[in-house]
Amino acid sequence: MEIPGQAHIIVTGNEKGGSGKSTTAMHLIVGLMRAGHSVAAIDLDTRQGTLRRYILNRQAFTEDQKKDLPMPVLAEIEPSTDVNRDTAEVEDEENLTTTIAGLSATSDIVVIDTPGADSSLSRLGHSLADTLVTPLNDSFVDLDVLARIDGRSLNIDKPSHYAEMVWQQKMRRAKRDGGSMDWIVMRNRLSSLDARNKREMQRLLGDLSDRIGFRQVPGFGERVIFRELFLVGLTMLDLLDVLGEDSLTLSHVAARQEVRNLIDAVGL
Repeated sequence: MEIPGQAHIIVTGNEKGGSGKSTTAMHLIVGLMRAGHSVAAIDLDTRQGTLRRYILNRQAFTEDQKKDLPMPVLAEIEPSTDVNRDTAEVEDEENLTTTIAGLSATSDIVVIDTPGADSSLSRLGHSLADTLVTPLNDSFVDLDVLARIDGRSLNIDKPSHYAEMVWQQKMRRAKRDGGSMDWIVMRNRLSSLDARNKREMQRLLGDLSDRIGFRQVPGFGERVIFRELFLVGLTMLDLLDVLGEDSLTLSHVAARQEVRNLIDAVGL
């Protein structure tokens, strides 16, 4: 289903939980709004709903503290309850594409956060992506969702289940409307220390990017502040307005630059 006048769609996706998808999505949303874009958000993880709760926490904070912070439009998607799988998938596609069409009337970017597990709704979200951002913790455990690694040679055996799913959704997108997907893999929770694991991850992701077609960008460092901000719905880009320049630490400034680098890498 083609959506006339559709907004640019950014999807955060990874079939492994705990990779930082919702944190990444929220920072993209706020960063793009602060860059002058009108942004809407959809949380396809209808069970956990982390991005939805992040935005609601932000709304509660702004009301309680009387702060004027940029706020995205939040849209709700209810998955089909039809017992027939094919019928349910058709209903989900109609529901999601209709929602995006409505959001496109007032927003030039829609950010979609997907669950950390395979589902028809998650696959559909991936197939609609103009830009797919996959946060990946800097470890071989998390790399396993993208590729099978030989434990003796530390070389790539073959792409893994998530990489294959993304390829399938790229083809689905091309068949549906001739569109293409810009896939970005973002290394997340990076250690500030040089280590063999860090160098090997860099090498393997470089090899894999050529094989399955993604761009590799540095993401966020291992900082507790990223997790603490969830409860008040804030991002690193809000701290200057909330705390004031004198209260920012060097760690805050470095983390804020990491977010800006990601926004620049997305290229909007």
